[in-house]
Amino acid sequence: MTAERRRMWPLYAAGFTTAFGAHGIAANLGGFAGDAVTSLLVLGGLLALYDGAEVLLKPLFGTLADRIGARPVLLGGLVAFAAASLVYVVADSPGWLWAARLGQGAAASAFSPAASALVARLNPAAKHGRAFGSYGFYKSIGYTLGPLLGGLLVWAGGLRLLFAVLAVLGAVVAAWALLAVPVVQPLAMARQTVLDLVRRLTEPAFLAPTGALAAATAALSVGVGFLPVSGRAAGLGTIATGAAVSLLAACAAVVQPWAGRALDDGRLAIRTGLITGLVVTAAGLAAAVLPGLAGVLISAALIGLGTGLITPLGFAALAAGTPAERLGQTMGSAELGRELGDAGGPLLVAGVATLTSLAWGFAALAALLAAGAALAAVRRAGVARPRE
Repeated sequence: MTAERRRMWPLYAAGFTTAFGAHGIAANLGGFAGDAVTSLLVLGGLLALYDGAEVLLKPLFGTLADRIGARPVLLGGLVAFAAASLVYVVADSPGWLWAARLGQGAAASAFSPAASALVARLNPAAKHGRAFGSYGFYKSIGYTLGPLLGGLLVWAGGLRLLFAVLAVLGAVVAAWALLAVPVVQPLAMARQTVLDLVRRLTEPAFLAPTGALAAATAALSVGVGFLPVSGRAAGLGTIATGAAVSLLAACAAVVQPWAGRALDDGRLAIRTGLITGLVVTAAGLAAAVLPGLAGVLISAALIGLGTGLITPLGFAALAAGTPAERLGQTMGSAELGRELGDAGGPLLVAGVATLTSLAWGFAALAALLAAGAALAAVRRAGVARPRE
């Protein structure tokens, strides 16, 4: 293994950690924490704690990473994640479960954007596609294995065992990063006013990839959450619906390294890839209205392929369009956009489904993504058209 690859592996492990921690616990709270989860409202609150902390804190920790360096923020976040997980292991009570979950979300808000910034800083621009493709691959593996391995751990030793494993995981990845990730000095930054920040975050170079990333996350969340519902309504069992979710995650994981390599090799342009990803994802959402197992599997595969195509290209575009001294702030703000998509997609589908049906909910989000792809294509045509 080359020195260049050795310093990247802890960053990939950090991406896996945040994904595994988020989905591993979330998938098992409702069924295995009866003493702490006494109602659906309490369950919703516990699920929202993690994401809520990320929405509020990721931009702040991203900015901090620019000021003091991304490596200290990465290490501090991983250590805090281990400590927060250990809280529930030591104090097994409903109140401390809330504290542990909030602490995990706050800690992930620190090390997640810091890891993304380091992926960009430690690789030349010509290799950003490969780097972010690999980072996304291991993060997708965390999302895939979280519910399964988390369920096995909870079955074997209860929720405390899962938190104990997460504490060990956070500590091990922190020690690994301390040894393998080099010191990356923060770059000198020109003074930035609030108006400067707003102007930079409203430019197309930020909004376009962040919007695509938010759309991909919305579709991924909807696929994971609602495809099993659609499958059960069609008379499918838990094995079939579970296989569909696994297929979605597997497709998203496999396509990301390919997309990154294609970008670096010049075989795929960022704008073309993002538009294609949005179209494929929209087609996957639309396919969810097809009856039976075929509709569920086709939908899962297309959503996975589309979101897997968007993710590395979106982050590579953000890295390419951001001054190196502001990478942490940009990555944190982009992660905020993804979190909003993660929450907004299911809310949109659920709201439309409540008024009509689940099929119309899928169709509504599909139409939104298709409109985004069409808008991006029109903008591209306008830029490509020569001036008269």
